Amino acid sequence: MEISKGVEMLHLDFHGHEIHPILLWDQEMAVLIDTGFPGQLEDLRTAMEKVGVSFDQLKVVILTHQDVDHIGSLPEILQECGNHVQVYAHALDKPYIQGEIPLLKDGHLENPPKGKVDDTLIDGQELPFCGGIRIIHTPGHSPGHISLYLRQSKTLIAGDSMYSVNGILEGIHEPTTPDMNAARLSLKKYLDLDIASVVCYHGGLSHVNVNDQILRLTQFL
Repeated sequence: MEISKGVEMLHLDFHGHEIHPILLWDQEMAVLIDTGFPGQLEDLRTAMEKVGVSFDQLKVVILTHQDVDHIGSLPEILQECGNHVQVYAHALDKPYIQGEIPLLKDGHLENPPKGKVDDTLIDGQELPFCGGIRIIHTPGHSPGHISLYLRQSKTLIAGDSMYSVNGILEGIHEPTTPDMNAARLSLKKYLDLDIASVVCYHGGLSHVNVNDQILRLTQFL
């Protein structure tokens, strides 16, 4: 689903679980935000080709956090693209993603996905790709969870900091959020942003009065 020019919300299905990585692109490059579950490389390739973006254009992968449904296909992407792709994540989640520490919520996996993180991100950082990407450190769901704000389209990519149901933001998913206090504080960081659309990894797009929706959620925290 096109959010705005050069911003596409992908729809990937994994055994009945729908997830929403984000694809950004312009004339110079493509950026993938989160990589789905293990084994979804071909799903990603197909979804990208449907919007006219070749896998060869992929130059950057940004990981919102360490969970297996977000980093799952990273090893396959790196195997195929090699040094042509730069991987970004927050420093607090980097050792988990690289396999130096067992994944917080998926540590039971015998062969967890892992891959090298080339650059670490900090709160407030601005990446120059595809019109500009602002990094917002939003811990709670994981220590190094980040959200991304696309200034041109006023789009918030919320990762797992929130979830939505039928276009309505429903707040924090408590069963998968180890630090609820941090997660509540993270939501308040969104209040200073002018947001036209929110994409939740679980639940997808919300674009009706989203600033008011977020304000309502933070008032109940």
